[in-house]
Amino acid sequence: MSGILQHHEHGVLTLTFNRLERKNSITVAMYAALADALERSGGDAATRAVVIQGHETVFCAGNDIGDFLAPRPAGRESPAFRFLRAIAAYPKPLLAAVCGPAVGIGTTMLFHCDLVYAGDNAAFSMPFVNLGLCPEAASSLLAPRLFGWQRAAEALLLGEPFMAEAALEAGLVNRIVAPSECNALAQAQARKLAAKPLSSLTATKQLMKGEQQQAVLRRIDEEGEHFARLLGETAAREAMTAFLEKRKPDFSQC
Repeated sequence: MSGILQHHEHGVLTLTFNRLERKNSITVAMYAALADALERSGGDAATRAVVIQGHETVFCAGNDIGDFLAPRPAGRESPAFRFLRAIAAYPKPLLAAVCGPAVGIGTTMLFHCDLVYAGDNAAFSMPFVNLGLCPEAASSLLAPRLFGWQRAAEALLLGEPFMAEAALEAGLVNRIVAPSECNALAQAQARKLAAKPLSSLTATKQLMKGEQQQAVLRRIDEEGEHFARLLGETAAREAMTAFLEKRKPDFSQC
């Protein structure tokens, strides 16, 4: 089981994180399922919009730490890298419904979504530095552009959570609703989009992204190089081991 549920109805492909016992943390298999679904649906005329959602109590707790400590595929053909490039280049409307924690990739993937709806319990965080790592998904480029430099620095350097109201003010979120209504709202909006002419939607999205698209893809590559290097260094190993051992990391030698 990949941990990703897929449902297709009324032209809308819904990808649901389904690993609630681990707070929907993403494994290599889940990255592969997400990448496959986006790559396939991008060229499928029957799919006119995509919704990514979780549970009303948690969206995604980020990467599975156990996967980080175990040998795993690396490089441009790795499932995680395929997913990042697929979501950044996805040509059709992409929506997200976010409730509860959205950690790391759970937040950075949202920079590539066209519409984001949040439950009033949503908590966003990008704690890469706290894990001895660096940003990914081109968030080092997109967060400063969306948030402004100081707010992006606070989010990326301190890595502290910010809540739904702050995400709405910063422009990361379109609307805040009760958690029980969030997934339904995203579905309703996706169906509205699916009823519109697909060629107009894709042309409009392409024009909106414009020259930024290539800059985003280049930044994903650049971040990936730094991320891979940092992942093998002492600070990241200490941070992840400390997380699994439920203790505070000691970076005094890092």
